Amino acid sequence: MNATDCEKQLKNDTKSIKQVVVDMKNSTLLFLCLCCFLLTKGENGYDLWLRYPPVADKMLQATYRRHISAIMINPSDATLNIARQELLNGLSHLLQTRLSATTTLHQDGTVVAGTPQQSPLLAQADIGGLLKAAGNEGFVIVPKTLQGKRCILISGNTSIGVLYGVFHFLRGLQTAQPVPVLPIVSAPKIQLRMLDHWDNLNRTVERGYAGFSIWNWHTLPTYIDPRYIDYARTNASIGINGTVLTNVNANATVLTPAYLEKVKALADVFRPYGIRVYLTARFSAPMEIGGLATADPLNDSVRGWWKEKIKEIYSYIPDFGGFLVKANSEGQPGPQDYHRTHADGANMLADAIAPYKGIVIWRAFVYSHDNPADRHKQAYDDFVPLDGQFRPNVLLQVKNGAIDFMPREPFHPLFGAMPKTPLMMEFQLTQEYLGQGTSLVFLAPLFKETLESDTYRKGAGSTVAKVIDGSVDQHTLSGMAGVANIGSDIDWCGHPFAQANWYALGRLTWDHTLSSEQIAEEWLRMTFSNDLTFLKSATRLMLESRDIIVQYSNPIGLHHIMGTGHHYGPAPWVDNQQRPEWNPVYYHKADSAGIGFDRTATGSNALAQYQPAVRRQWEDITTCDEKYLLWFHHMPWHFRMKSGRNLWEELCYQYYTGADRVTGMQHTWESLRPFVDPQRFEQVTMLLKIQQQEATWWRNACLLYFRTFSHMPLPAGYAPPDKTLEYYQQLQFPFAPGN
Repeated sequence: MNATDCEKQLKNDTKSIKQVVVDMKNSTLLFLCLCCFLLTKGENGYDLWLRYPPVADKMLQATYRRHISAIMINPSDATLNIARQELLNGLSHLLQTRLSATTTLHQDGTVVAGTPQQSPLLAQADIGGLLKAAGNEGFVIVPKTLQGKRCILISGNTSIGVLYGVFHFLRGLQTAQPVPVLPIVSAPKIQLRMLDHWDNLNRTVERGYAGFSIWNWHTLPTYIDPRYIDYARTNASIGINGTVLTNVNANATVLTPAYLEKVKALADVFRPYGIRVYLTARFSAPMEIGGLATADPLNDSVRGWWKEKIKEIYSYIPDFGGFLVKANSEGQPGPQDYHRTHADGANMLADAIAPYKGIVIWRAFVYSHDNPADRHKQAYDDFVPLDGQFRPNVLLQVKNGAIDFMPREPFHPLFGAMPKTPLMMEFQLTQEYLGQGTSLVFLAPLFKETLESDTYRKGAGSTVAKVIDGSVDQHTLSGMAGVANIGSDIDWCGHPFAQANWYALGRLTWDHTLSSEQIAEEWLRMTFSNDLTFLKSATRLMLESRDIIVQYSNPIGLHHIMGTGHHYGPAPWVDNQQRPEWNPVYYHKADSAGIGFDRTATGSNALAQYQPAVRRQWEDITTCDEKYLLWFHHMPWHFRMKSGRNLWEELCYQYYTGADRVTGMQHTWESLRPFVDPQRFEQVTMLLKIQQQEATWWRNACLLYFRTFSHMPLPAGYAPPDKTLEYYQQLQFPFAPGN
């Protein structure tokens, strides 16, 4: 190269260096702008707990990068392909590095995922014993050295087990957990882990507070909304494996061919995510869409109609899960219309669906206008005599309590009374009696309170959880369902914190031994931040929230004192409803002598439905937990509580303290402003303001009303209500959502 050429090359190199410097400046500026945007932008909540933000702790991120360098997974079916994409997407975002998807093991840090059946490498990994413990849906995550390379294995006996393992692995990274150094073996404790949608075919949602139904029946089956896929992915991330698409107050139209085509389209979307679809069966469908003159379950024509209908359903959906049935409750048709039993009705459907390995879920939420017995007793009276008469593929779905998803409720007596019948838990995620769409209420403590209650079915330790997982009475069929709180709102659940209840249901159906604190912290870490200062305050906020709403709405065992129909806000004065058990006065029974429902032997004797150890505790006012006192006892206004206050003073204390604690929730949330994006921060701030107003409403309305019976003044130090009882009694909500 001559001097002229050298001079030209130097000029070119100088230009290149200058351009690099410019590019670097531009890149740095772009990076800084992006960081500022990420710090200030709002999040709309659509991604739920699957956000996969970059790991904020750079030392931890570097550790993850050292241990995770590539993924190796053979996408031999649709589920494993989803697992592969989830790993690539999640890891690339969390680690902020490009991971290679390899087909051969050639470097340390490879995440090898799959089943031994489709992966020769996993077949030779000597994890057979671990996989045996994982069962059909469980997974194994284990560090291993294979072919001289350090690997992380994610395996299962089925593809869906692998997908569950992938989500668990990513959850660990999202929540800043160390890379596994010991084997993780996880299997679900509950077989059927389900969401029950109370969605109608016109897209309204009964007790829905997050918009319309996400199922757009009008555009199905041709148009597949991407939200259906996101719904399935989200459920798979927490192990939910079943979804009931339609309201328990059923519409037979969904069983017609035109709608079965639509259901098939959803089933096809959900199948790779391990989710089966179920439908609610209207008991009178043979008459309404079949042209028969009866729906009598013992009628041969009716039995034949259901056999043909079920055959037709399976021709559309080969893995159809089965039916959920509400019968002879709140006006719904059922076998008792023909002087048949619930077992007759359930078994008729069970026999027809058994050849396809389907199941029937029969709801135990029954009460009748013609039955004068305490509503608390009616389900027990109807079903306990039928124990042992149901087919093996029938699950009896029982609400957590005997009344109706109250803010606090003793466990349902059926859980300790039907050893020959598998019982399935029904919780409510949608906050029908818990502030609906306006209140921050974390429901894991409610779920755990029920699950950890001891039925004494076989002595101490026979908890509700062990009844429903089948271990107390050796049942192989088990289930837990949550009435969904999902709608068309951009963040799925309306209130940002309501998402946590969907998450909690999934985690507890997988492992009911998890603590409320662990579930809350997991959700907060994935949904908001791993910052320890944030977590300390936000976890406490969540864990206290359910107790707070009980305190300002239904303290000391009061229940069912909400507004008529819409169930929004307090209305303990209502006494004009057609059915006695729809009136709040039926439940609190306030009079000049005292308040509360006597369910002891001197009253309705509902306590006789519990095992003796439980009954003795609750029927004795000296041992009855005060949180259930007015549930089981009618107590004098001057009764001395454990606090030293009389009952009226305690009622005032609970209502005022609960309302004050909502103000405390507002202060706690304000302190978390630095850790939360502006959009969600402002959303929760505004909702907490509504909740504070509602807490004051509950406090004032209830105490003004109950004072008309106690004739006692507010204790010293409590500011009197600024509105009259008449003001609260005249409030109307004709367009309340979800009604």
